[in-house]
Amino acid sequence: MSERTPSCATGATSTHPLMVRLGEVCKEVSIRNKDGKIKAVFSVTNSKGFVPSTEYFNKEVFSKNLATYKIVERGMFAYNPSRINVGSVGCYNDTDPVVVSPLYIVFRVDERQVDYRYLLSFLKGDFALAQVKNLTSGSVRDSLKFSAFCQILIHLPSLAKQRQIAARIDNISKIVTKRKAQLAQLQQLVKSRFVEMFGDPMTNPMKWSMARLGDKCTITTGNTPPRADTKNYGDFIEWIKSDNIVDGQLTRAAECLSEEGFEKSRYVGPGAILMTCIAGSLNSIGNCAMVDRQVAFNQQLNAITPGEEYNGVFLLWLLRLSKNVLHKGINKCLKGILSKGTLSEKELPLPPLALQREFAAFVAKVDRLEAAVKKGLEAAERLYRQQLQEVSDIADNIADNIGDHRTRDHRTRDNMPQPQLLKEGL
Repeated sequence: MSERTPSCATGATSTHPLMVRLGEVCKEVSIRNKDGKIKAVFSVTNSKGFVPSTEYFNKEVFSKNLATYKIVERGMFAYNPSRINVGSVGCYNDTDPVVVSPLYIVFRVDERQVDYRYLLSFLKGDFALAQVKNLTSGSVRDSLKFSAFCQILIHLPSLAKQRQIAARIDNISKIVTKRKAQLAQLQQLVKSRFVEMFGDPMTNPMKWSMARLGDKCTITTGNTPPRADTKNYGDFIEWIKSDNIVDGQLTRAAECLSEEGFEKSRYVGPGAILMTCIAGSLNSIGNCAMVDRQVAFNQQLNAITPGEEYNGVFLLWLLRLSKNVLHKGINKCLKGILSKGTLSEKELPLPPLALQREFAAFVAKVDRLEAAVKKGLEAAERLYRQQLQEVSDIADNIADNIGDHRTRDHRTRDNMPQPQLLKEGL
C-alpha cells in the first residue's frame, strides 16, 4: 500500500487518488477521566489551539467533577462541535495528558498516512471551513458531529509532501509567535519602567501626592443618539464602543454617526483617554486607550481629558496599571458599572510633571520599536494566510476537475457518500 492510498480503500469516497474523506484516515477516541486523576482542563481555540480553560475564560467554568471529561493524549486532535466553524480545532503536543469538556470531539489520525501539522493547517483553510459550514447548516447551534466531520474531503498528497508543506507553514507560524512575544516583551518593558520610576500605584511606595481624578481631569460620559431616527447614523464620524478598546489600542469603529447624529453626540479629540465603565465582565471595567483622532462614543465609556498637571501618556499607563483601584467598590454580583461620579472620586498618584514627561519620552521610543515589530507581524500573518490559502486552492482545483462541487457552499449532506470509518489500527 502506497503512502497516498487510504487504509480503507474499499470505502473510497473520491475519484481522485489524492482526495479522501477524513473518516478514512481518522478515528474518534472517547477515553473518560473516570478516576478523576487528571486535573488539567483545557479548551481549544481557533488562534492558539489547546489552552488552559482558566486562561481562556479568565475564570473556572468547568465542573468540579471531572470524571466524565475526555482525556486527550499527545498526538490527539480535539474540536468544539459548536466552534469548529471558526477553526477551533487543535492537536495536543505536550507530554502530560489533559482533559477537555465531554462535549468536545476527540480523535486521532493514521500517522502512516497523515502528518498532523498538515491536517491542522488544512482544517483551518477555506476549503475545509466551507465544508464545515455546509455540514453544520441547519443543525442545532451549527454543531458538527463526528459522523459529519468524517465526510470532509481533504487533499492528501504523499506523507513526504505533507511534511514539506507543514514545515513551511510551521516556520512562518513560529515567526508570528516570535513577533507576538516581542510585542508582549515591549509592553512589559513599559510596565517595568513605570514601576521603576513611580512604584506600584496600588501602594504608592514613593509617597507621591494623591489627587482626585475629577479635580485634575475633565470626565465625560458618552451617549447614544436616538436609534429611532435612522438619520442619526451614517458615515460622518466613528462611534466608539467598549469592544473598540483592545490591548490599550483604539480600533476602528464598525458603526458611525451622520452629521446630524454627531450634533447630538458626545465626542473627544486626540489626547483624550477613553475608558470602559459599563461591562458584563468586571475584567473589562477600566480598559482604556488613548484617542488619536476625533471620535464620538457611547454611554459604556467615559472620556478622561487630562488637565495641566497630568501628561496624557503617563495618565494612560497609570490608569492601565490601577485597575484594582478602579474596581474597588464595584458590586461584582451585578453588571459592572463605574459611574462618572465614582471615577471622579478615585485618588491616584500625581508625580512631578517633569518625571511624567520623562516616562512619556521612554514610551515614545518603545512605540517606535513596537511599530516596526507590528509591521513584521502583519507581514508574517499575511504570508501565513497565503500559505493556508494555497493549500485550500490546490484541493479546490482538484475538486473542480473531478466535478465534486459538493465541497463548495452549495453541496448538500444528502448526496455526499458516507465514509467507511476505521475500526482499528490507528
